[in-house]
Amino acid sequence: MDIRARNHVTVTGRADGPVVMLAHGFGCDQNMWRLVVPVLEPDFRVVLFDHVGAGRSDPSAWSEERYAGLDGHAEDVLEICRELDLGPVVFVGHSVSAMMGVLAASREPERFAGLLLLTPSPCYVDDPATGYRGGFSADDIDELLKSLESNYLGWSATMAPVIMGNPERPELGEELTNSFCRTDPRMARVFARATFLSDNRGDLAAVTVPTLVAQCANDAIAPREVGAFVHARIAGSELVTLPATGHCPQLSAPGATADVIASFAAEVGR
Repeated sequence: MDIRARNHVTVTGRADGPVVMLAHGFGCDQNMWRLVVPVLEPDFRVVLFDHVGAGRSDPSAWSEERYAGLDGHAEDVLEICRELDLGPVVFVGHSVSAMMGVLAASREPERFAGLLLLTPSPCYVDDPATGYRGGFSADDIDELLKSLESNYLGWSATMAPVIMGNPERPELGEELTNSFCRTDPRMARVFARATFLSDNRGDLAAVTVPTLVAQCANDAIAPREVGAFVHARIAGSELVTLPATGHCPQLSAPGATADVIASFAAEVGR
């Protein structure tokens, strides 16, 4: 299989620079990084890709069996790293892709110079038994998935502005809505279940590479308690809070997001 075509891999930036791999979240594609990439290109080799089932990836490569959980996506990340053979990469995973990075780096840490987990959540569901706050009750997630499965386009129009935040900038919510609506509903339903039902809390302790957790000051999808939890479970990790609202700071606060990525990549990617 042509890995580059499967994931529509694109490489840009400085050919001899440290490698930064940018991974998008649910319902998005690599275009979501377009405001960050120009800041990184002068100093880094930037690798972009679309998850199978998203963007301009090869739809014939998609199967529900492979992508019903996050493991298949994590394996895709490793296959891209092997295919490009660019040496250890600084992996920037947005939202659900953060946990894909956790899984991939736990399996083959030698391929990663570092992980930057941008608005991560290892589990979206609250766990009253342990006191963990993921931001949603089990009933909330059940209703969310039922709504998505019964009317994906309607769900997208309702949820995208909530995920994006920044109601005073409606164009951001509209962009995310349009991105959601470009995704094949059947594939989106499978990816949504993988995203919102996965529990990767137990995988965090296996991360051994340098890690930066970057959360937003106000995020309805991944509350600050979640960022603190991830930071506490990954030994030696650092935690920063971006001056941003919403779950997609690469669009709502691209300058601050790019600066954090560049600073971390320059430090660990040497």
